[in-house]
Amino acid sequence: MADLLRCRPCGYVIREDRLNDVCPACGLPREVFETYREKVSSNRKFILNLDLHPIAIHLSQTFVVLIPILLVLNYYYPEFKLYRVHSVLDFCIDLLPFSLVLATITGAIDGVTRFKSLKTPLLRVKIIVSIIIMTLSFILFYVTPNNIYGIETFIISMVMLCFAVLLGLWGKKLLDVILPGTIRIIKKKQLKTL
Repeated sequence: MADLLRCRPCGYVIREDRLNDVCPACGLPREVFETYREKVSSNRKFILNLDLHPIAIHLSQTFVVLIPILLVLNYYYPEFKLYRVHSVLDFCIDLLPFSLVLATITGAIDGVTRFKSLKTPLLRVKIIVSIIIMTLSFILFYVTPNNIYGIETFIISMVMLCFAVLLGLWGKKLLDVILPGTIRIIKKKQLKTL
């Protein structure tokens, strides 16, 4: 296996035999690269590279976003492609709870693989919010039988959407790190003290 190199300014990692004269990410010359050793075990890296959680969470997020949009479309344009809108709406409502169960399971696998624990403060919050969204999705499933979409359907879907946005923002915090080479913007006030 070829040696790995890391660009010191931007953090990009590449196999040595694939590196040309410049960094493919930031364009700096080859001289800025240093030897890099992967710190994640091959088993953990294999599991993380499957991207199970991102795939599962994007599926459920699609349903969470589509439900209120289709409800609004159905409310303002009740005759517009009625059969199709209702079919897609039913499909989203019916599959949402199961896609959320899948997203939660893959999230737990990802959390244990990445952080070796589900007890970190942000993961605890994510688990609680996931359970709330999952519970709301099952309530929505039982509240909307046979193409009857009342105000409660819209309210539940909007509450789920709000929680899903919060969940995404908390998930981003888990991955929101300052990479090597990131330029920090210094405020004028800080410049005066320097």
